[in-house]
Amino acid sequence: MKKGSILGVDLNEKSCQISYYDENKEEPETMEAAVDNYQIPLILGYYKDRWVYGQEAKRLKEAGEGDIVTHLFRKAVKRKKVRVGEKIHDGVWLLAKFVSLMLKKFEKIDYITFSVPYTNVDMSKMLKGIGKHIGVPGECVFVQDYKESFCQYMFYQPKELWQYESALFYCDAQEIRAYMLRRLNTVSTKSRDMFVTVEEVANAHMRELEAIYPVLNVDKAKDADESFKSFIQNVFDKKVVSSVYLTGEGFENNWYPNSLKVLCNGRRAFLGNNLYSKGACYTAYRKLYMHIENPVYLSETKLTDQITVNMRVDGQEMWYPLVSWGAHWYESNNQWEVILEEGDDIEFHIESLVQGTVKTEKISLERLPKRAEYSIRLQIETMFLDEKTCKITVRDVGFGDFFLPTDFREEKVIHLGGNDGKFNSLS
Repeated sequence: MKKGSILGVDLNEKSCQISYYDENKEEPETMEAAVDNYQIPLILGYYKDRWVYGQEAKRLKEAGEGDIVTHLFRKAVKRKKVRVGEKIHDGVWLLAKFVSLMLKKFEKIDYITFSVPYTNVDMSKMLKGIGKHIGVPGECVFVQDYKESFCQYMFYQPKELWQYESALFYCDAQEIRAYMLRRLNTVSTKSRDMFVTVEEVANAHMRELEAIYPVLNVDKAKDADESFKSFIQNVFDKKVVSSVYLTGEGFENNWYPNSLKVLCNGRRAFLGNNLYSKGACYTAYRKLYMHIENPVYLSETKLTDQITVNMRVDGQEMWYPLVSWGAHWYESNNQWEVILEEGDDIEFHIESLVQGTVKTEKISLERLPKRAEYSIRLQIETMFLDEKTCKITVRDVGFGDFFLPTDFREEKVIHLGGNDGKFNSLS
């Protein structure tokens, strides 16, 4: 059994990978699927009334035995029905089966983050549901895309590696994509947080790559090397880049020696294929141990508004975020129970990074029964109606056996500004 209870899972069309946080070490460990290989084939097999996955399912496929299910990720996303033996299974159920078999090696899972090529409302719901299926509470399951995984990974690297911009190059058999991690300049005067983003800055379909992958062709490799070198020079033009990361199976053959010289000119370069799962693991670690996250990752799909309330947390008074910038709106429905100290209302601050404004909204507590200080317990709930509309509800939930709950309930609908296509103004 593996001891790590904080997991990051890289999940894509072809394979899966697991990194777990070992408290005895300073960074996540990546689980080997085979010797020096972290990639678990995303394949399920059913043979002699037994489910198998990964390498074992791949061997069944090669031997032509049992029922084999491939393209699990695509089938789950499209909610396809698949016949396995005499039964028909839903694609999401099959992906959940794969994940549960894969994670059986872990005795206890407290927090888990899924890292996927892209994310949206449906993807988040699906993977949170799979997390619940394996016994992890929904609030302890997180979903992020590869760009955010890169960013979260970088947060835990030495600061000199992302002092300026940091580049990520992804290469498969057909194309190369370049991403850049950079800091954002917000107009907010209140916040002292650091805000960063990752954006795709270039991509290229290189015909030469098809010839050198997976078997190296010397002449084509030279052409590909020259094309990649030119691609890098265009990406780095007028930029100060502290570090470079190469990931993807297309970089496994050493076909780019001249390009590597350009990459390493005045900066450090790293090659590996477990960056996304480690970044996901770091996210789970941050969620477990940090009240308020800083630095903050932002993107065009993330909230650039924050809703805070004055609260005492662990003895420290602060404006605590009920809705945090850097979160997805569809993952920002939460509940808190608080003890009221004093006051006739609850004041909320809504701060916009894009507009640089701070608005105030209040919920009146006049209808609350009069009690002594510290004897009123309230539930505060946030619920998003859409990406720009948040409803805050305050209820009286009583105080143990001393005071029963009353029918007190007040609501406030808060309209957020959102990005309005102005996210790039934070450059």
